[in-house]
Amino acid sequence: MICLGIEGTAHTVGVGIVDQDCKVMANLTKMIDGSKGGIHPREAANHHAENVVPLMHEAVAKAGIAYDDIGLVAFSQGPGLGPCLRTVATAARALSLSLGVDLVGVNHCVAHLEIGRKVTGCTDPTLLYASGGNTQVIAYAGGRYRVFGETLDVGIGNMLDKFGRSVGLPFPSGPQLERLAREGKELIDLPYSVKGMDVAFSGILTAALQLHKQGKRLEDLCFSLQETCFAMLVEVTERAMAHVEKNEVLLGGGVVQNKRLQEMVRIMVEERGARMFVPPGSLCVDNGAMIAWTGLIMNKSGLKTRLEDSVVNQRFRTDEVDLPWMKA
Repeated sequence: MICLGIEGTAHTVGVGIVDQDCKVMANLTKMIDGSKGGIHPREAANHHAENVVPLMHEAVAKAGIAYDDIGLVAFSQGPGLGPCLRTVATAARALSLSLGVDLVGVNHCVAHLEIGRKVTGCTDPTLLYASGGNTQVIAYAGGRYRVFGETLDVGIGNMLDKFGRSVGLPFPSGPQLERLAREGKELIDLPYSVKGMDVAFSGILTAALQLHKQGKRLEDLCFSLQETCFAMLVEVTERAMAHVEKNEVLLGGGVVQNKRLQEMVRIMVEERGARMFVPPGSLCVDNGAMIAWTGLIMNKSGLKTRLEDSVVNQRFRTDEVDLPWMKA
């Protein structure tokens, strides 16, 4: 079976086409320009509405198939920005009805985990999920993917973008911040905010911006932001691994493409005698292929979404998702 998946939780609209063996036949994305004040949900939704159909046509052409070859349509049902989610859900419903095939609503966070498990070959990992809107440590326990730690305020990517926009870096700021951090020489003291298994980033953002106004070198601030925030993430990830006795760490989300974060996680897992897994960059960021693949494994387990149940859920928790494919 071939599935077309549509992603549209925030700044990116994506269309992916994947077969039952997880061969990614097409995976196209288009991101809104957030350089002039971040992401406005309605503007992002308009962007998705303008681009989702052209991306569908382009993906089908790139995959070398016809629309009639598609046997399933999946979409990101949440969590995310309401207007964006509703736009891609409408597109998915229309395509499902026009093709006469099943529709599956997918949890965005679970999709990051499932595509990562499949393409890297890990079996039972602790997932460090670090992206613009989400920062969570997730692992399978008691029949569900459980959240063992998460941000109490903003996602780490959101925080880095806010800092970057305030100091004049382009959007998204992560790659530029990573480059500047390599030139940093001084580790500046910034708030280290770990609260039990959770983390918080708003205080460190405020402190870093104040220090920038006081004349601290941007390179040193970028270096210090990375070192402090990534240490926080590594700490809660290691604590979750110990709690659930896992020996694999899977990285997911756009921020995990940062080489320094990967290095810090790798050091931690090697000291524990564990292993780290990182999907290709195109599957770390928000993308339609991860939605398509998760839709396929859900449908194979007998799950589908009726039209009347396809309403989006902006606060769709990872641990709300039933996982019959894990229990088989």
